[in-house]
Amino acid sequence: MILEGMYFQNEIMHSETRVYPQFPTITSGLVEGTDAVYRYGLRESSYPDLVIVDELTDGKGSFIPAGHYELALSDDRQFLLLLEAKELRAIIPVFKVEVSMSETPQVHDRKSLKAKQKKDKEIWKTNRKRERKGMPPVNEEEQIYQEASIEYNKDGKYFIIRYERGDVKAWAAVKAPQIRQERR
Repeated sequence: MILEGMYFQNEIMHSETRVYPQFPTITSGLVEGTDAVYRYGLRESSYPDLVIVDELTDGKGSFIPAGHYELALSDDRQFLLLLEAKELRAIIPVFKVEVSMSETPQVHDRKSLKAKQKKDKEIWKTNRKRERKGMPPVNEEEQIYQEASIEYNKDGKYFIIRYERGDVKAWAAVKAPQIRQERR
């Protein structure tokens, strides 16, 4: 609310009346960030998102509808897992896995391990201070490059699904349904 003219001048003269609040007003009684949605909500996904435009079928009546999915690699790196709202929708066998070894020496280097310990100690101190004040802890997670894509191969008449997260890349294939093959 903007006050103009003589009324505004009179308000400034009185010390007990403030034109603008000293602190942001909180109408619900909760400070932003202390609500249960923020404090106890699920973390963001650590898996890349895959957008499926066309419905995928397996020829036996089962199908995966078009939509947004999370793509995860199994622990043994033999399968790609298609997740929707944290529920497993499909298991796709992997035909190729590639692991980049360029960052391995840096991870096991003595200097990098010492720097990581120092950073972890700083985060621990910060979280201890925040705990005393009643604030939620800070999670300093490193950003990991992740990407998932799906493309149609006309020659082989199948879909290739590519998964990439950090230094691991994996490829899987799904046979295209007959209807899709006849259209193209």
